[in-house]
Parts: sequence; C-alpha cells; structure tokens
Amino acid sequence: MLKSEIAEIKKQFTHANSSITKVCGCYVDANKEIKSKFTESFLTLPEEETFKYFEIFKKTLSGSLSRNLINMEFPISAEFNGGTQEFLLKLRNSELKEEDLIDQFYDKVIASYESEGNYLVLLHFAAYDVPGRGKDHRIMDDASDEVYSYILCSICPVKLTKPGLSYNDEMNAFQARIQDWVVGVPENGFLFPAFNDRSTDLHAVLFFTKNAEDSQYEFVDTLLGADIPLPAGIQKQTFQMLIEETLQEECELETVRTIHEKLNELIEEKKDIPEPLKLDQIDVKNLFIDSGIDKTKLVHFEENFEKAIGEGKKELIAENLINTKSFEIKAPDVVIKINPAQAHLIETKIVDGRKCLVIAINDQIEVNGITITTFQDIEDDEQNVE
Repeated sequence: MLKSEIAEIKKQFTHANSSITKVCGCYVDANKEIKSKFTESFLTLPEEETFKYFEIFKKTLSGSLSRNLINMEFPISAEFNGGTQEFLLKLRNSELKEEDLIDQFYDKVIASYESEGNYLVLLHFAAYDVPGRGKDHRIMDDASDEVYSYILCSICPVKLTKPGLSYNDEMNAFQARIQDWVVGVPENGFLFPAFNDRSTDLHAVLFFTKNAEDSQYEFVDTLLGADIPLPAGIQKQTFQMLIEETLQEECELETVRTIHEKLNELIEEKKDIPEPLKLDQIDVKNLFIDSGIDKTKLVHFEENFEKAIGEGKKELIAENLINTKSFEIKAPDVVIKINPAQAHLIETKIVDGRKCLVIAINDQIEVNGITITTFQDIEDDEQNVE
C-alpha cells in the first residue's frame, strides 16, 4: 500500500465518514488469561466512545512506510485450506458476527503475542464504498468502483495510571487519586486485506508496529503467515556490517561519510516517488563504487550480501539504512552530531602524535549558550602580544 492509500482509509475514521459496523475486543492479562470480551455494534456506541476508538484506529495506520507500516504478501500455501490467509478471509467475510471465529482469533493472538503486561485486542469490520476517479484522477463521490470490506486489528497495552493527588470538587479537598487501568496507543496491528491500487488485494496484508525493532515474529507467523521482511533496525545493522566487511582495515571516516552522502542524494532524488526506495544487491554495490570504494574490495561482495541479508530477502529500504537528518560520530566519551550537509567539516588528523577529529569552525560558537572566543580570535590575540 502507498501513503495515499493508507491516508484514504484513515480518513474514514471520523463520525462523518465512518463505515465501521462492528467492533469487538478481548482484554488479556500478563498471564495470558482473558479477563473480559465484548462485541458491539459500532453505530450504537456513544459518540464520545467512538471518538476514542477512531484515535486508536488512526494510530494503527500511522508511522513511516516500510518502517512502522510494512506491506506483506501471503505465500501460496497460506491461501489453501487451513492457511492463515484463508482464516483471515473467513473472519473478514463473517463481518465479525460469528463468535466461534472471533474466539479462535483471540486464541491465536494470545498464544503468539509477546507482552510483559496487560493488553487489549481490538478488531473492527468496515465496508468502505470506494469512490471512483475521473480521467483527471479526481475522486468522484457519486461514482463507486467497489466496496472494500476489511478488518483492522489493534493491540494496545493496558496500564495502571500512576498514583497521585487529585482535587475532589464535592469535598473541596485534595485526596489520593483512584488508579485506573487505561488503554494506551496501539503497539501492533494489521489491516486485511490490503488496499492496493485503491482496491481489495486478498493476497497481501499491511502490518503495523510502533517499535520498528519489535516485529513480533511469532505473532506475524501465526496470525498472518506472510513473508516477513527484515525489520528496519536489522536492515540498518546489515548495511553497516556490509560496509565494515567490505572496507575492513580501510574503513575510514571519509569513505563512510561519502557513502552516507551518496545514499542521501539517492533518497532525495526519489522523494516524490510514492513507493519506498528499495536497493537490491546490484544497487548497493553500485553505491559503494560511486562512493569511491575500489572494485578489488568488492570481489566477495555478492557472497557477503547474501550471507548478511538472508535467504529470500533480497532488498533493503534506503530510508531504513541511515539517519537522513543527522550524521553521528561516536567515541567512548563523546558523541558528535552534525547536519549531513555539513559532514565535510569533520576530518581525521594526527595531531601531536594522537588520532584526532578536527571540526572546521567558520563562525562563532556557543558552549551551554555562552558565546566563546573562536580559534581565529585566539590567533589574533597571540599575534598582538608578539
């Protein structure tokens, strides 16, 4: 799914546009025991409640594409009898009206979902009447192409509020606040089926994770059974490892900085393309060559790439590999962060026999908000003394 397609579904989470008919939930404690369950007609809920649900549903479709929102495809085996896709399709087609199917879904979640505390499993069904588009690509509300029926799952932590004091208006006094169990923003979830090309795609699912490092492998495998791409954090570590293994003892600041700059340029060039920029083995190799890495260093690159990225996972997402907003240098006792466009100001030099990072300073600098004398001022003072 593209950003525009995700945004189109999110626009339905308002009182004016909502097409949600059913919502159900299961409250699970830290011991994986069900504390309560409910199924409600969404249209009969009080408006103040539906507003809270809308906020949760929107959060389940929020974040960066390919980092927090991950497109996954089902393998053929998942679509046969007993497969994960077939089960989800039955659940979707039931419109959440069959309790046995819903209970089976809860059992699958509880058996596979990793959580240290209590959590709420929310599931809703909606049937979105998809507006058509004219030749000028404008949406025509009075012309529908199809009805997109889907289920959205949101898994939210439930935590006890912190103790404190509160004011009791009736007693005109402060007293200990009553602690409540509060539903937090979702940490994981999924949308099935996917809404690709503004149409139902039964062969794909959109997975959500608030924490890009927490992919809930067992949950995804048990509930979705879809092909799981490398998590964003693992992709970044893989890319870093490829650089280190390729350069080895010649892994210098200047080369790493150039790779960062070249990758930043690629991302900037493709920023208007709706799909995330993907880099395969050839793309990464060409990036290294363009960054000045000698081809003799790339003799075993294909082998290292296959080993690092894993079987069947042939692409990396460019935006997952670097921080496009910051260039960071870290040593045991110091961390330097700089605008990537100004990374050339940092050099490595041997000063008085010691390895040093040298930062060129053109203007005045501040330390803890205090303007201090620049190096040029010091040189001028020394010349005046002479």
